[in-house]
Amino acid sequence: MKRTETDGGETEAQMAVEVTADVEITRLDWAKQFIDEAILAPVRIIWSDWRARVGTLIILLYLFMGTAATLLVETPHSNQGPAMLMPFQDLTHPLGTDGLGQDMLGLIVHATPNMLRMILAGGVFTVAMATVIGLFSGYKGGFFDRVMMTITDITMTIPGLPLIIVLAAILEPENPYLIGIVLTINAWAGLARALRSQVLTLRDEEYVEASRAMGIPTRTIVYEDILPNLMPYIMVNFVAAARGVIFGSVALYFLGILPFSNLNWGVTMNLAYETGGALYALQSAHWLFIPMGAVVLLSFGLILFSQGMDRVFNPRVRARHAKFTGGEDSEPPAGVSSTRTTSDKTQP
Repeated sequence: MKRTETDGGETEAQMAVEVTADVEITRLDWAKQFIDEAILAPVRIIWSDWRARVGTLIILLYLFMGTAATLLVETPHSNQGPAMLMPFQDLTHPLGTDGLGQDMLGLIVHATPNMLRMILAGGVFTVAMATVIGLFSGYKGGFFDRVMMTITDITMTIPGLPLIIVLAAILEPENPYLIGIVLTINAWAGLARALRSQVLTLRDEEYVEASRAMGIPTRTIVYEDILPNLMPYIMVNFVAAARGVIFGSVALYFLGILPFSNLNWGVTMNLAYETGGALYALQSAHWLFIPMGAVVLLSFGLILFSQGMDRVFNPRVRARHAKFTGGEDSEPPAGVSSTRTTSDKTQP
């Protein structure tokens, strides 16, 4: 390309592209744009994907059951109604009753809050441990990486179920948050190693090296440049940990390893099997299959929700669903004006 001097001493190459911007934005406009991009755009994405939409509705149903429904549905107790009442025979007990005359709907609803607490504790513990160890170990490397990966490998070699059974027998936990952590005590190790392998690739990307060259702190680089790329994978593993808590808690309550002091779907299934003969008598089958259906439905909702999260964390998809930043026809917020002019390419 020929470079010629202009009267002002600038070259044609320097004048080839001229970009000017005049931006004036108020705090209210900034807040509107933030809410649109951080809250409304993800909601639009979730609602546009049937999997995420169905999964979200199922999760909201269980959140309702674990909060407001506990105030609307009576706490189950013995002789609450006729024993072994079949479902849909009495509007007072729409899901029937068990062998003790307890309302099955009440058993399902009042077992939900503790289940949600266990899921929250177990999922957050798994993801937090794995994310911190995996990200910083992969990014920093060296001695810190060797120590963390040694601990991770040792944790991965310990059989999970025997360890959980031993801890449950020793601690006899009744607090649902503690139960959730016990059930995922070594579930974080595999995720931590997987995240580390991803970080080893991402830390050599140009934008990460540019941040490092500008002297940006390690914590900021890890959480702003690297973590967003791994959020879909982390979200899927959060759901996997949540499902592990659901199945683990129900199984341990069913086997009698965890104390029966808390309402749980596993306790209901245990009583249906041990005292109701639910596997052999059709009259008491609902006593076993209704809590089993609650477990399956919640797990199904979590799976569908996690499948839709990949689009939510995709910045391009999120930008298309944002009112202020999505698409060519989107209008900037009030108070924001911008001009962009590009001159024709210089001839060689």
